[in-house]
Amino acid sequence: MAKKLRTNSDWSAATPMLPAAGPRRLALYRSLRGLIEGGQLAPGDKLPTTRDIASRFSISRGAAVAAYDMLVADGFAEARVGAGTFVAMNVPQVMLHGGNTAAHPVAGESAPERIVPRQDEPPLPGTLGCSTADAATLRVFRMLMNRHLTNPSARHFQYNDPAGSHALRVEVARYLQAARGVVCTPDQVIMTAGTQQALDLTVRALLTPGDQVWIEDPCYAAARELFVASGLQVVPVPVDREGIVVDAGRGLASTASAVYVTPSHQYPLGVTLSMTRRLALINWAREAGAYIIEDDYDSEFRFAGPPLSALQGIDDAGRVIYVGTFSKTLLPGFRFGYLVVPEALRDRALTIRRLADRFPSTLAEDALTEFLRDGHFSAHVKRARRRVRAARDALVEALSSSRLMVTSPEQGLHLLAELPGDADDVALARQAMDCGFGTKALSPLYAAGTRRRGLVIGFAGFAPDALSEAARRFVQTL
Repeated sequence: MAKKLRTNSDWSAATPMLPAAGPRRLALYRSLRGLIEGGQLAPGDKLPTTRDIASRFSISRGAAVAAYDMLVADGFAEARVGAGTFVAMNVPQVMLHGGNTAAHPVAGESAPERIVPRQDEPPLPGTLGCSTADAATLRVFRMLMNRHLTNPSARHFQYNDPAGSHALRVEVARYLQAARGVVCTPDQVIMTAGTQQALDLTVRALLTPGDQVWIEDPCYAAARELFVASGLQVVPVPVDREGIVVDAGRGLASTASAVYVTPSHQYPLGVTLSMTRRLALINWAREAGAYIIEDDYDSEFRFAGPPLSALQGIDDAGRVIYVGTFSKTLLPGFRFGYLVVPEALRDRALTIRRLADRFPSTLAEDALTEFLRDGHFSAHVKRARRRVRAARDALVEALSSSRLMVTSPEQGLHLLAELPGDADDVALARQAMDCGFGTKALSPLYAAGTRRRGLVIGFAGFAPDALSEAARRFVQTL
């Protein structure tokens, strides 16, 4: 159905008010934006031409054009070739930490904002897997997307490389080499729609039904479910303070075909795989002819000391398949992840990718390429790390008066609140949800029997006060 276009022929009730002083483009932008947010200009209303508005307010046409460009870039207006400029059909909404709706800041300004999820029921504070993108990040990404829509590349109109654009793979390889110590070339990088597709491609390219695969116990449930659904024989290997116990894995299944690990920040216990265990794991993989699937899902969020180097970077035998994602650093809705595969597996993985969904979104790829290349990603991660750390601290403080045993993590986007004795963590997670506090029980994440009980709680994507309030409501019920 075509969008309804409306022309506001009488501007007497919706006339922009410009202050006497200050840059004209910013003044006009703020005034028009206020009229849009206030409802005086409705979605679909046509704005006057830049020539007309420049004449009315005795400003330069360049200032009017610049103000309109800012409205378009921020999502408040839509420019349609040959038709004019219209109020956007879906006007952005931003909520301040205190809960009041407010406008986007002008480019260059900053404000403690978070994006309001456009869904009927937003996630409860504490829910795992929520994003950390802010208004500034989304504004830049929207500008980049608009740029590539306005001047689309020829490659958007044809089928493309199943590995993803070469330009994006160059930027991802540079980032991984500098930030994670990954040893790779752009040809080893395969862009995916997040971690889950990366794991699926790995399983189909590497393993056959009946193969044995070590998994950490406890383990990321979606990975375990994928392995089981693929007909693999899952071998739970215990995790202690140094990470996966390699000697235990050798005793359980010394000839397994692969192992799935989260070495930088084990999910859900949060421990880091020690160097002794890392070397032992690589030695086992070399001896057994097995592969290590390294899921490095949240390494950007380390709050003390430099980030730990990836396991892949110390592997000199080509036995590690590295999995990463932008879902945690940006937001899951972008659907961007990546695989770094040994050369021996590349062709098979690309064949499967081509048959499954052809290639990634070229439009989003081009925007992400510029986002990485021009330094926006680095700036975003620094802002996100500060917000996440503040949320973590607020959550830890709110839980400190409870009987839960909580340790403030030095890395990641979640913490573990352990329960004493044989407390029922599943029932407690339901109790937390009834209080408006999103948590996940620890015990169901074990495959070989419950060892520890507790609650896994996320702190990314939520304002500190919202997390603190939800946690305190829950603590009162204990």
